[in-house]
Amino acid sequence: MLRGEMMTRNLYNEENISQIPAIEVLKNLGYIYLPSEETEKNRGNLYNVLLSDILKEKLIELNEYEYKGQTCKFSEKNIEQAIKDLDEPLTDGLVRTNEKIYDTLMLGRSYEENLPDGSRKSFSLKYVDWDHVSNNIFHVVEEFTVEREDGQGNVRPDIVLFVNGIPFGVIECKRASVEISQGISQMLRNQGKGYAPHLFKYSQILMATNKNETKYATCFTPKRFWSIWKEDYEEWLQSKLSKTVFNRLPTNQDKNIISLFHPERLLEITKYFLLYDKNVKKIARYQQFFAVKEITKAIEKRDENGNRRSGVIWHTQGSGKSLTMVMFSKYLLSELSHYNPKVIVVTDRVNLDKQINQTFNHTRLKANRATTGRHLVELINDNQADIVTTLVHKFDTASREQKPVHSKEVFILVDESHRTQYGELHIKMKQVFPNACYLGFTGTPLMKKEKNTMIKFGELIHTYTIADGVKDKIIVPILYEGKMVDQTVNRKAIDKRLEMITRALNEKQKEEVMRKWSQFEKIASSDQRIGLIAFDLNEHFMQHYKTQGCQFKAMLATNSKVEAVRYLKYFEEIGDLNAAVVISPPDQREGYEAVDEESKDLVKRFWDKMMERYGTEENYEESIKDEFVNGDDLDLLIVVDKLLTGFDAPRATVMYVDKPMKEHTLLQAIARVNRICEGKDYGLIIDYRGLLEKLDEAMEMYSGAGIENFDPEDLKGALYDVISIIGSLRQYYTDLTNIFIPVKNREDLEEYELLLENEELRKEFYETLSKFGRHLKIALESERVYNALSYDEINKYKRDFKFYQELRKNVKITSSDTIDHKEYEGQMQKLMDNYIAAEDIIRITNPVDILDKKGFEEELQRLGSSKAKADAIRTRMTRSISMKWDENPLYYKKFSARIEETLQAYKDKRISEKEYFARMNDLKKDYQEGYSDIKYPDNIKNQPDAQAFYGATVSAFTEAKGAYGERVDAGLSKEQIAELSLQVVEIVAKHTKVDWHDNLDVHNRIDQEVEDLLFDFTDANDIILNFGQIDKILREIKTVALSRY
Repeated sequence: MLRGEMMTRNLYNEENISQIPAIEVLKNLGYIYLPSEETEKNRGNLYNVLLSDILKEKLIELNEYEYKGQTCKFSEKNIEQAIKDLDEPLTDGLVRTNEKIYDTLMLGRSYEENLPDGSRKSFSLKYVDWDHVSNNIFHVVEEFTVEREDGQGNVRPDIVLFVNGIPFGVIECKRASVEISQGISQMLRNQGKGYAPHLFKYSQILMATNKNETKYATCFTPKRFWSIWKEDYEEWLQSKLSKTVFNRLPTNQDKNIISLFHPERLLEITKYFLLYDKNVKKIARYQQFFAVKEITKAIEKRDENGNRRSGVIWHTQGSGKSLTMVMFSKYLLSELSHYNPKVIVVTDRVNLDKQINQTFNHTRLKANRATTGRHLVELINDNQADIVTTLVHKFDTASREQKPVHSKEVFILVDESHRTQYGELHIKMKQVFPNACYLGFTGTPLMKKEKNTMIKFGELIHTYTIADGVKDKIIVPILYEGKMVDQTVNRKAIDKRLEMITRALNEKQKEEVMRKWSQFEKIASSDQRIGLIAFDLNEHFMQHYKTQGCQFKAMLATNSKVEAVRYLKYFEEIGDLNAAVVISPPDQREGYEAVDEESKDLVKRFWDKMMERYGTEENYEESIKDEFVNGDDLDLLIVVDKLLTGFDAPRATVMYVDKPMKEHTLLQAIARVNRICEGKDYGLIIDYRGLLEKLDEAMEMYSGAGIENFDPEDLKGALYDVISIIGSLRQYYTDLTNIFIPVKNREDLEEYELLLENEELRKEFYETLSKFGRHLKIALESERVYNALSYDEINKYKRDFKFYQELRKNVKITSSDTIDHKEYEGQMQKLMDNYIAAEDIIRITNPVDILDKKGFEEELQRLGSSKAKADAIRTRMTRSISMKWDENPLYYKKFSARIEETLQAYKDKRISEKEYFARMNDLKKDYQEGYSDIKYPDNIKNQPDAQAFYGATVSAFTEAKGAYGERVDAGLSKEQIAELSLQVVEIVAKHTKVDWHDNLDVHNRIDQEVEDLLFDFTDANDIILNFGQIDKILREIKTVALSRY
């Protein structure tokens, strides 16, 4: 193989960029490399994925039984049967089958053996030695070919990892330039029916990597739940890296392979950190894994009385706190089984108690739920009840009826341990369990005063902050907008609100809103505020969220049951939204209670109606909750206190607040809208009480509703002022317009469509337009953002969005694209209908090109001042340079530098307005004439293509530095680089033809020949360039070629 070819391979092959380094790390971790051809012989056929010979050998080696003092081996028949039994049929679907195999791996199987004395007896056989990692054998195979389930060809995962011949792990490797989502999609496709579910039914950990970015998951994890791993034990990681990665800098891929697939970690994660929650297999996120590890370390320490260390775990809401409790319990009951531990999970709300109990039972850890204080006492004394869930109030009875339990092996996990009711009841828990280990779990940060009084729970064991969750994309950021509506409203207030509701609508739409409002005109004054907010909320949700195909929902937090029922009445009268109320019975306190009889009657009548419909309180709450979370009919859930905590509804996107809340209660309530969901960029809080006064993350200034009582550092990422959306909106607009820089004629729709024939570019366009559209939607629905942007800026966004939306429709048809953002369709149509389609908007037209001398001169004459003319020249030239940059970077860089220099001189007041225009005008003339002061070597003086390649290579050589920072081009003359650029012209001209832009074979041939040329050139001139520098020169040359040929 030629050296140039080898370098090209090293630079471009995903196999070499990601796969080979992965294999090297795994080998250095102790995995034995098996060539795929060898495994194919061992498997017998490509459908069979078990390495049966290896599995058989390990089953014989790992398993023996004792009988009458004699050590015996299992019969060959039973060993063969054990291999067959592991190969479960896929009749129950992939996840259920995976669960059955997991059970077999964890618990082993029992087989009857013929004994020497003629009797028969059953003995347990294990597939994996979970206690002694080194007794197992680990293999790695690349390009593992598997025959598809439907027989229609094969799939070939990049890397498969085996434990004792069983495929535990699969890794999909991509080039650094390919998005990791592509690897994830491939992995999900391969698990699908007809592909290779018979491989993945054994899988425990899956990984997709492109060297720099890595995500992991387990069997059949949906795309949005693939997670990133961050290693907390840096010292451990560094010690492993020093033994596995040599002669290069470690990549993120190297680190994550060690963190997840180090033999000890692989078995530990498989044993303790995988759960089946109903029909979903879940794997611990990194913060859950390290929380359990740190809790385990903490409880190993004991005080002078021999009691275990207690502590607090703060994991922000939405980060999987309940599953962390389950994983810790699983670890504890297994690892400390010889101590006979008992786990008691304590909450202070009925719905939380029920939810945690269900979570434990769904994950097959049998949890007993204490129904009364006496039942709690019974369960405490029942040695069979390893896990008990209870409400904290039940300790009131237990402390009177139960003698103290002195065991030091009772672990009390207290959910939302910051709450005030834990104060007095904590003492009662201590009376029942004086020596227990107390572990407090909280989803909100600790307030400053709580940090000082944490003595009852001990140290802060592990934290996972709000900012961590947002950064890791496991929760969405929350935008806050205050819409203060006074407790009493007058005509002026009503008119002002109606003006805001209709601010962006056309006359016809305004009339429709006013007609709708007219039915509210006669509302009694005491009710006017509720009517006005209901109307405002209705219009906000209808205009922005209630769309065909849109899945998002909203919650309204109200101050009392009577207000909740009144709100419902108004929504029913308007008839636009499907709303439901969830409250506790009328005789239970929730919010402040109504004092007048009429209000009491209203709530009682509502309650009686609910009981008639649903039968029981539990059924009423569960039915509405289920419809809100999983159904499509309910748009709005109205609550008082219930369901403001411990309630997961990923589709809930807007929380309307008409209730005074503060501190933890407020942070918990707003977290109802922070769960991730397809197409959801933000959760939105619309606050009709004006609870928050200051919300400035950059300045670390937070005030209102008691949030100043938290450390600003702990609130980072919790809430963003809605005004912060403006920066993102402008960025996405820039990203969108930058895609079309290569388009020469901005009025030619066909040229846009031709550019988007490139699939990668088209995908980027769809995604960027989706993001821009969703941010534009937020900007247009928010009063504060709308008022902060100028009329011209808003109009520019609306006009351009309409054009790009039309372009998207055309391109989808011409390219037969079916995959796109389905959640986007409904929202964007609403955006078009409400704000854009109703207006008479002309399609984007291109300002006169600066190279059109006559037309541009006429345009300049219409401008008044010298500054306006100079600015017009500057912006138009900058735009033109940006569009043409790739054609000859050196040439356009020169003009760009001159523009920057002139502008800076004017900004620094070194030149007058008149001089600013005179210099810009001279620049314009040079630009129009094609004159620059670049001195090209004689051998390329009249060769524009060679000049362009010269520009690309000369800057790359100039910037390239050697190992000690020296310039590598020190000995090169400009004539030598010019000669090189002439040879590049020959190569490119030889290979370019019609439609070559999208022909990867042509690209690869050019890459290969140019790289050979560069290799010979550096060799002949005694220059050393590393792969990165060669890669950069190649990229520059390719960019110029694509622009000019």
